[in-house]
Amino acid sequence: MTKSFAPLAASVALLIAAASAASVPDGTWPTSTGTVTYTEPYTIKAGEVFDGKMQTFDRSDITCSEGEGQKDTAVFLVEAGGTLKNAIIGKNQKEGVHCDDHDCTIENVWWDDVCEDALSIKGGSASSVTTVTNCGARYASDKVVQHNGYGTVKIDGFYAQEFGKLYRSCGTCGDIPRKVFLSNVYAVDPLVSVVTVNKNYGDQAKFSNIYVKTSDGKNDVKVCQWSQGSKTPSNLGDGPSGTLCQYSESDSTVVFEVE
Repeated sequence: MTKSFAPLAASVALLIAAASAASVPDGTWPTSTGTVTYTEPYTIKAGEVFDGKMQTFDRSDITCSEGEGQKDTAVFLVEAGGTLKNAIIGKNQKEGVHCDDHDCTIENVWWDDVCEDALSIKGGSASSVTTVTNCGARYASDKVVQHNGYGTVKIDGFYAQEFGKLYRSCGTCGDIPRKVFLSNVYAVDPLVSVVTVNKNYGDQAKFSNIYVKTSDGKNDVKVCQWSQGSKTPSNLGDGPSGTLCQYSESDSTVVFEVE
C-alpha cells in the first residue's frame, strides 16, 4: 500500500546536519525520465560505468512473484569493479540488481517496488567492499540489501520506506563474518529491523546518523537485530551490543519520530 510522507522536521534536519556533512535523504522520490525494458539481465562489465540517466529499467518477461529468485530474474548484473548509477529499478523484475563477485559501486539507484531483494551481494573476499551511495528503495516485504558474500558493505545516504530489513547478513550461507557500515539513512516504517546480523559469525554493524520514522505511534523499531546463523536462523536479541551492533541509544546516532 502506497503512503505519502513529509520531509524531515526542521529540528531533526538541523540535528542531522550538525552530526555529518553528508546528506540524509528527505523522502523525495526521483522522477523517471523514461522506461527501458530488457528480456534478460543487462551485464555491467568490470571497469564499466553504466549511467542510466534516471530512466526506469525493468524486465518485459518477468513480474514479481512469491519465492526465491535467481540472478536470471534480475535487471542488472554488476561485475566486480563495475558501477551502476542514476537508475530507477521498476516493479517488473524479481531480483533487482546482482553483484555476484562483490566490489561493486551502486550510486543514485532507486528501487521503485522491491520484489524479493533489491540488491544481492555475493562472493568476493574478506577485503571486498561494495558501496551503496545516495540510493533508495520502497515496499520491500523482506530484504533490501542481501549480503551473502564476504567483506564489507558501505551504505551512505539511503531512503528506505516500508521494508522488512534494509540490510541482512545471510544467516544460512555458512560461518562468514560480514561487516556493514550505515550512515545518513532515513528509514520509514521498518517491518522487522533496519539491520539484522549474525552473532555467532562475528558480524559487525556500525551506525552513524540514522533517522527512523514510524507512523504507528510507536518507537519500538529494532535498529539492529542479531540472530544465530544456521540452516534455520533464530533471533537472539536486538539493540547496541559491542562490535556486533555499534550505536548508542543515548545520543543522536539514531533519531526516532512518530506520527
